[in-house]
Amino acid sequence: MTAPGNEKCDIAIVGGGLAGGLAALALAAKRPDLDIRLVEPGLIGGNHIWSFFDSDIAKTDRWLVAPLVRHYWGRYDVAFPSHRRTMRMGYKSITSEALAEAVAAALPEGRIVADKAKHVAPDHVLLSRGGRLSARHVIDARGTGKFPSLDCGWQKFVGRALTVKGGHGVEHPVVMDASVEQLDGYRFVYLLPFDAETIFVEDTYYSDDADLDVAVVGERIAAYAAAQGWDVSAETREEAGVLPVVIAGDFDRLWPASDRTARIGARAGIFHATTGYSLPDAVRTAAALPALVDRSDLPALVRARAAAAWRRQRFYRMLGAMLFRAAEPDERYRVFERFYRLAPGLIARFYAGRSRAADKLRILAGKPPVRVGRAMAALRSFDWK
Repeated sequence: MTAPGNEKCDIAIVGGGLAGGLAALALAAKRPDLDIRLVEPGLIGGNHIWSFFDSDIAKTDRWLVAPLVRHYWGRYDVAFPSHRRTMRMGYKSITSEALAEAVAAALPEGRIVADKAKHVAPDHVLLSRGGRLSARHVIDARGTGKFPSLDCGWQKFVGRALTVKGGHGVEHPVVMDASVEQLDGYRFVYLLPFDAETIFVEDTYYSDDADLDVAVVGERIAAYAAAQGWDVSAETREEAGVLPVVIAGDFDRLWPASDRTARIGARAGIFHATTGYSLPDAVRTAAALPALVDRSDLPALVRARAAAAWRRQRFYRMLGAMLFRAAEPDERYRVFERFYRLAPGLIARFYAGRSRAADKLRILAGKPPVRVGRAMAALRSFDWK
């Protein structure tokens, strides 16, 4: 759809990434009576592969992501210098292409506005090409590339889908292969076998800075493939990204109460503080929206939900502080190596952001895999808000 002159709708979602795309799908499915517009200047979903564990998504919400799943495995592996393990836990991947196709099919023709928002307000959007889109509610899902009000480490990655002549021999995902050389902080390689000859290889780092040299990391992916003995005949996709690992921050600075435009996704600070992943929270938020959009106080409601989610992430921010302030960069893998010796249910709840009190105690119990003095200093300096 081209930019409108002065149009009106019920709900305008600004940003067609994961959070905005899922919100559009949920509203289209559950509230077909509403005129939903999605403002996105580029490709819906961008260029991404999002993966998640079965336990990340509540059974009542799985209807939203089930049509988007393109790959499923019943188990996954992890590998560390002194520990290897197979986790018998369902693991799924969806692609940005699947999200884009679903959104295009769900929204009637003309409801996707291919333009950039130059101004976003609670009841209208001004578009870069001119024109105004008025709405009962505007939902800001644009994400954010930088978090100036937050103290962060960074998870940065480059992923490539490789075609391996004769097959790669990997049967199920390797969520962390940390047996590789530790460079630029905690480094691991992530593998998704899409079929016998196609494998997605992602080189990932828990790093102190957000700088990402895609070319250099790409060379390391090629070196990893060569070390496996793979005869790579083609590369069919590439993606790169930098995710925040939040150590500390003030929610009221991230989303001031004076900003009365509804926010979702990373724009609202709703993501896992330790992993940076946002899919489980994006699904929860999208599934809740159909029952909330008739409320005149929608912005206050979603801000309250985001603030509550921020408070629940306090434990994971503390783990981030331990990782970045207590562990030497080339020793950070020990934190994850120890974590992956724990019970499968605890690990599943951790990734879903739903750790129980007993889980938290178990994660912290025993001798820490970092120097005790540095661990105590990190805890003393941690902002417990």
